[in-house]
This record gives sequence, C-alpha cells and structure tokens, in this order.
Amino acid sequence: MQSRLRVQGHPIQPMLVTFPYGLFVSAVVFDLTDVLGGPAFLGEVGYWTAVAALVAAGLTAMAGMIDLWDVPGDRTRRTAIAFNLVNLAMAGLFLLACLIRADAPQRGASIVLLLTELVALAVGGVGVRLGARLMRRFDKGRSEATTFDALGGVTASTAEIVPPRP
Repeated sequence: MQSRLRVQGHPIQPMLVTFPYGLFVSAVVFDLTDVLGGPAFLGEVGYWTAVAALVAAGLTAMAGMIDLWDVPGDRTRRTAIAFNLVNLAMAGLFLLACLIRADAPQRGASIVLLLTELVALAVGGVGVRLGARLMRRFDKGRSEATTFDALGGVTASTAEIVPPRP
C-alpha cells in the first residue's frame, strides 16, 4: 500500500507528525520553567508554542485523513484510526489548556495546566508507539538502505579529487 501524499517516495505524514510533537514538548518545557519560577515571559512563549503545535497538528491530521482513504480494512486500518484518534486526543488536551490560558493577561502556566499538558504528552507517547507500528506495516516490503553505497553516496568517479597542498 502506498500513501497518496509522498515526497521522493516517502510518505509525508510521518515527516509532518514530528513538528507538533516537538512543539508540544517544547511548550511543556517552557511552561515547566515558568511554573518553577523562571522568567514570566516563558509562560507566554509556552502558550504560543502550543498554539503553533495545534496548527501543525491540524495540518498533520489532514495528511493522515488523506492517507486513511487508501489503508486496507484490516489491522493496519484499525491502527491508523487509533493513531489519528490518539493524536486528536493529545491535541484536544492542549487545545483545552490553550483556551483556558487565552483570557489570561500574561498567559502564564499554572500547575493544573502543566499537569494537563503532561497527561497530553503521555497520550502522545501512545501515539508515537502506534505510529511506529503503523509505519512498519504501512511500507512493508520497502527495503532500507544499510550502507552508504545503497544511498548512492559520492564515489571517486563522481567526485573531483583535489591533491593536497604542499
């Protein structure tokens, strides 16, 4: 089975999913620093990082829904649906935290919001595991390059050899 959205033979959604995950983790780090007494602006940075992660999660979800059309109706489809639902749950928890903070004057984090974000990251960890399982099934039969020669690296015939300076 092939994904509809591909770049040079690689599915796009696994590439995109790293952005919201990374941004959500960064938001939690900023919020943790804010709660532990760091500079007040870090709470606002954490808020806007979470907002950027929600935008990235929305784009990733759209790519996942397009790919879901081509998934056969077996265990792979159930795993793909579970993966998308888990990511939606994680994004929903972060959305809840962002909506609560949106009215605050400085948008700083509180302990309760930080705990909500940590639960969301735990849910996201389940999504990472499902995504890894899905990728093993999704591109089954695709061989991985294990040497530099398989990657089409630079060889002596394609590179200009420059003699050393005296």
